[in-house]
Amino acid sequence: MGGTSAERDVSLASGLRITQALRSRGHQVTPLDPATGVIGAATEARLLAEGMGAAPPSLEALAGIGRTPFIPNLTSLPEIRDADALFLALHGGHGEDGTIQAMLDLTGVPYTGSGHLASALAMDKDLSKQLFRAAGVTTADWMMAPPGDAPVDAGLAETRLGLPIVVKPSKQGSTVGLTVVKELDALADAVTLARQYDDEVMLESFVPGREFTVTVIGDQALPVGEIIAAKEIYDYECKYTKGMAREEFPANLSLSETLKVQGQALLAYRALKLGGCARIDFRRTAEGEFYCLEANTLPGMTELSLVPQAAAAHGVTFPELCERIVDLAVATRGRATAASGDGRW
Repeated sequence: MGGTSAERDVSLASGLRITQALRSRGHQVTPLDPATGVIGAATEARLLAEGMGAAPPSLEALAGIGRTPFIPNLTSLPEIRDADALFLALHGGHGEDGTIQAMLDLTGVPYTGSGHLASALAMDKDLSKQLFRAAGVTTADWMMAPPGDAPVDAGLAETRLGLPIVVKPSKQGSTVGLTVVKELDALADAVTLARQYDDEVMLESFVPGREFTVTVIGDQALPVGEIIAAKEIYDYECKYTKGMAREEFPANLSLSETLKVQGQALLAYRALKLGGCARIDFRRTAEGEFYCLEANTLPGMTELSLVPQAAAAHGVTFPELCERIVDLAVATRGRATAASGDGRW
């Protein structure tokens, strides 16, 4: 948990909650921040007491954690080498882009979530959308901003995408650095903001309508959820501030609509070769078309997060959910056989 991405605070909140849940099931759990090392009892208590804010940490604060994403001897730590399984609660950056997954593959210790290739594909929104379309998953039109500091051709963007345009870092999550551009005069500033968080910036057609999410665990789609946010976009503040969004599980959809969006989620999950627990997000237009927004390979597990709500709608408690995710990791990458059968509840 933790790390040095802009989603560090969310990761810590997820990881600490997972730690408590697994301990309640009788497991011995050691919380570890790859940026700083093992989190001791005093630090754990302090982080739990502080909670997380309604805004992501500043770029200056993240830079202060350290210039390297992980401590140098991460994979040789006994807490990793001697573990039965590693639960990844990292979000964004090198914790979710396949970097740490590739490192952990060398240790032979089972870890949760997708492998290094799938993680990298899902984190790169441009590659994700190309694979979505190839697999028959509907997704909005998009284009990539020129590399470096080159300006975006606003006229071309309007012609190809129309207005509004969603501008966002291509390899980031939790809507960090995202802007909905409604006037072309604001496009350049939106691109500049997104470039602070990533070297690649995506411009995407805005899809108006209702927002839905589908959790997939071990190739099984859980109940669909609908997000009703207090703002136009389900942004960082709405996601992590009580009262800024309302979630309905299961969503108010017909059976045919439910099966349709679950089917699209499973296609997306398979197209990116995902594993373990992932969350696939959609928008539905007034005409009833579902557009896939993105796939999250290590989705949030905070008190307000969507995956635990989907599991609850399926009759699964949060500790049971966490244990199930560990079982899947051991079953697919483990040195022992999990006792969970085919991975379905």
